[in-house]
Amino acid sequence: MEAVFVDKHYNLVVECKQGSKKACYELYRLYSKAMLNIAFRIVGNVAEAEDVLQEAFTDAFKRLKDFRQDTTFGLWLKQIVVHRAINLLRKRKLDLVEIEDGHIDSLPAEEPWDDEDIQYKVAQVKEAIKLLPDGYRVVLSLYLLEGYDHEEIGQVMGISENTSRTQFLRAKRKLNEILIQKGITR
Repeated sequence: MEAVFVDKHYNLVVECKQGSKKACYELYRLYSKAMLNIAFRIVGNVAEAEDVLQEAFTDAFKRLKDFRQDTTFGLWLKQIVVHRAINLLRKRKLDLVEIEDGHIDSLPAEEPWDDEDIQYKVAQVKEAIKLLPDGYRVVLSLYLLEGYDHEEIGQVMGISENTSRTQFLRAKRKLNEILIQKGITR
């Protein structure tokens, strides 16, 4: 038996499949901001994220007949956005280095954030993430912000699961260094 997910926008998807431009626009309106944020976290550039967004929606609307509701429209679209963003980075010749097992340094335990200035620190962390090299930023974003596991990241990016883990650990270390330089953490 095939799983069918309840999608609160099912009717819009059906109308879109039937050629309703209004329904397509409504789907775009509902999902564009979230998808732009996902694209931006991966590519790190607003203009490129906007391009990824437009291409992803164009792809989605062209392939809507293939959408079979074995997931929600939002998750299906998110996959398209992530793949488009990763492909853009590949065009930029994203450089990830394979690491042999056992060469990962252990990281110090993280301390909880002080609640007094959490908003300030969140903004500083977002700015620091933008300073990470592409490979680090992408793996960190996919893992922490998008909820992908290392196996999925490896498949999406065409790298090994171990390389994803290594890039994630290095990204955390580099992010910590940036935050220390900015005086955000000790």
